[in-house]
Amino acid sequence: MKIYKHEFRVTAPVAEVAEFHGDTRALKLLTPPPLVVKFHEVESLAEGSLSDFTFWLGPIPVRWKAIHKDVDLNSGFKDIQLEGPFKFWEHTHTFLESESDRTIVRDEIKAEFSNHPYRRLVCRMMWANLPGLFAYRKSRTKLALEP
Repeated sequence: MKIYKHEFRVTAPVAEVAEFHGDTRALKLLTPPPLVVKFHEVESLAEGSLSDFTFWLGPIPVRWKAIHKDVDLNSGFKDIQLEGPFKFWEHTHTFLESESDRTIVRDEIKAEFSNHPYRRLVCRMMWANLPGLFAYRKSRTKLALEP
C-alpha cells in the first residue's frame, strides 16, 4: 500500500473551504493544465455521489469513476475509485480549523498499484505527478478563497 500526504493552510473559515471543495465546479478549477479532462458526470457532493470523467496523461486516456463516502460538509469527505487504473485508491480530504478564519487542508491518498502492466505504468505516472497536482491545488484554493 502506498500513502501520499499533503497539507497546507488557507486564510479562510472551514465552512468556506468545505463549500469550495464541495462545489462541482471545483474539480475543473483544481485540475492543472496541461491535463485535459472530459467530465461525463459529476454529481453534487453528498454521501454516495459519483464523479465520472476521462483525463489524458499525454496521449493515454484514463477513465476514472469515484464515489464519495464519509461526507461531512463541515470537515471533509473521501473519494474512492470505483473504476480506474489502480487496484485500490482512497483519497481523504480533511478540513480542520487551525485558528480563527484559518483552515488546514489535509489530503491523504492510500493506493495500491494494479498488477496489469499497462495500468501499472499509468499508476506510476499518476503517482509521480501527485506533488505537482497538489501544489497546483494549493495555489488555486488560496487564489479562490484568500482575501
